[in-house]
Amino acid sequence: MSLEPKDQHISEQVTCWKDQAFQQAVKKVLITSERIGASFPHASHQGVYVLEEPAWWTAGFWPGLLWILYEGSGEQQFRDIAEQCENHLDKVLDGYERLDHDIGFIWTLTSLANYKLQGGEESRRRAYKAANYLMGRFNLKGNYIRAWNPWRPGENNSGLAIIDCAMNVPLLYWASRESGDPRYAHVANAHMNTVLSHFIRPDGSVRHIVRFDPDTGEAAEYLGGQGYAPDSAWSRGNAWALYGLALAYHHTGNEAYLHASKQTAHFFLSQLPDDLVPAWDFRAPEDTRHIKDSSAGACAASGLILLSTLVPEWERAVYRQAGERILESLYKNYGTIDHSEEEGLIMHGTSHYPEKQNVDVSLIYGDYFYVEGLARLRGNHQIFWE
Repeated sequence: MSLEPKDQHISEQVTCWKDQAFQQAVKKVLITSERIGASFPHASHQGVYVLEEPAWWTAGFWPGLLWILYEGSGEQQFRDIAEQCENHLDKVLDGYERLDHDIGFIWTLTSLANYKLQGGEESRRRAYKAANYLMGRFNLKGNYIRAWNPWRPGENNSGLAIIDCAMNVPLLYWASRESGDPRYAHVANAHMNTVLSHFIRPDGSVRHIVRFDPDTGEAAEYLGGQGYAPDSAWSRGNAWALYGLALAYHHTGNEAYLHASKQTAHFFLSQLPDDLVPAWDFRAPEDTRHIKDSSAGACAASGLILLSTLVPEWERAVYRQAGERILESLYKNYGTIDHSEEEGLIMHGTSHYPEKQNVDVSLIYGDYFYVEGLARLRGNHQIFWE
């Protein structure tokens, strides 16, 4: 009984900061959306989000962010811009040639989000179309969804699969559930089983890229990708795996996915520094580990909070408290509320350190997962991957 007042005080503190953080995000995005509008930001340069073409892989995160803020605030400006973004993406969806494995990232957070919140039939059809294109990238021999397309004439990357795609397959689970057709889920499960067998190491660290022989399906090579090296531990890849596997368990009840999500979560948490926001790669050389990736922290935090709802009651606090503490650190130590010159919501993200692309900047997917994590803490929000 003596602990009750202390527990109540802690709960009030958590409620205070998470609601404050969400409302500050609403306020800031109301301002930034005036400039960004129905465009597709990716990374902030000198405080201003650079706008990419609609086919770029991050195109869903800005409208997805707007949908979450709309649901939590009722601000019509957010809904209107998100719907305009979705309409602009038709030229990508119908153009076909630019589509790759990130179909799930883009249309889960645009058309599927719109359909779940408002029930629009056109959005439902777009989500179905995207799910069919994603399913069409499945390689039957290797049981993987192919990553990317050739970046230049003559290049063949048909054997590549990447851990990021674990976050794309929820679109397929939705399509199976919505249509009653199990083929979408069969493909999703086959890909996630390949994640278990080829991407997750025994210690819970995660590979970024596996190259398969596209004709035989045999694993041929492990590649470092956006991590430091093939045997390193790129932190955002670890976050993709943690969250994607938790979602796969949520959709299927397959205990192997839950076990692997917990395994990757334990590794991720064991590697965090004092401020709980990860280095860009957990096994990078010591002289580069001061370079953070706040987007990896935000993604992992939202995944940890989901994971806390999937485990037995006696385990829940471990994952929920970890997710809360990461988000609180992002808010207090990485948030931009006192930086009016910065359009992003959280600072110190790293997109691709090996190529020195977008290092130590705000990233739109970091902002998205940060606000999604806050929405999870607040409760009663629609989470589009589910």
